[in-house]
Amino acid sequence: MQNVIVFVEHKSGQTRKVTFELATEARKLADTLGGKAYAVVLGTGASTLAGQLTKYPLDTIYTAEDADVDKYFLDPIVDYVEAVAKTAGPSLVLVPNTMLGRDVAGRVAARLQAGLTSDVTGFTTEGGKVVSVAPKLQGSTITGCAFKNTEYGVATVRPNAFEAQAGGGGAQVSALDKPAGKSYALVIENEVEEASGEMGLEEAPVVISGGRGLGGPDPFTTLLKPLADALGGAVGASRAAADAGWVPYSLQIGQTGKIVSPQLYIAAGISGAIQHKVGMQTAGTIVAINRDATVPIGEFADLLVVGDLFQIVPELTKMVEGAKAHA
Repeated sequence: MQNVIVFVEHKSGQTRKVTFELATEARKLADTLGGKAYAVVLGTGASTLAGQLTKYPLDTIYTAEDADVDKYFLDPIVDYVEAVAKTAGPSLVLVPNTMLGRDVAGRVAARLQAGLTSDVTGFTTEGGKVVSVAPKLQGSTITGCAFKNTEYGVATVRPNAFEAQAGGGGAQVSALDKPAGKSYALVIENEVEEASGEMGLEEAPVVISGGRGLGGPDPFTTLLKPLADALGGAVGASRAAADAGWVPYSLQIGQTGKIVSPQLYIAAGISGAIQHKVGMQTAGTIVAINRDATVPIGEFADLLVVGDLFQIVPELTKMVEGAKAHA
């Protein structure tokens, strides 16, 4: 493998942070491997999104405003990505580890007869080979998986695993020709989006997380949720809280859960073991609230508030709501 190709997932030109994270990581990997960094943007809004991506250190951004991408299910996407990969030559294809991304990754890997690694949180290179780093067995072990096929590899990457860094600005935007001789059968008749009522943890600008110190499930809704709502954020949890059944595992943050990178991260009653740190260490500002002044999270938090979280959090919520009312 030499080049790196990013599949850009979007909806009418609107994308997630992971797109820019992958663009940044693609540049770093391509430089290490001595190749080029590419992106593939398909469907309605592709040209608009490509304009945003030119601010990131890519070599070429391939676009196709092809109605078939929006009309048909997956196959047109896979055809375009396959075509770019085969034109580029030996490449690693990076795909966001989302529901759509995982479907695309599996099909692209089959087309290229490539190895596939999933839920990747890091990459290393050894002797010119790319090694994907990913937690397995509920985080009890961290694996390093090298691709046997030296020509192509496909990896789904966990959102917020890498930091997005704009720069470069020299990317060329190139329109793709429609793959010839293709016909599609599976049509998307309509799309139904159900509002969850909650902001996604990976995209939230503020995350309020609770741990063992909350003592049970109720404080997550009666204590943390009001503060999250006041700050325009979302509620998360430590693995201990999820293992205890206090919250669903979908809220777990850490090495075996979700990786978040909000502007503000508030940890209430969380000790901050290394497994949790992995999931939130790239947050802009980290605030910890804990009775114990010696908890591990205090070593890397920007601010450690020592005291009773059951008194501190409600007062903080009142202060935020009061400030907003007078804004």
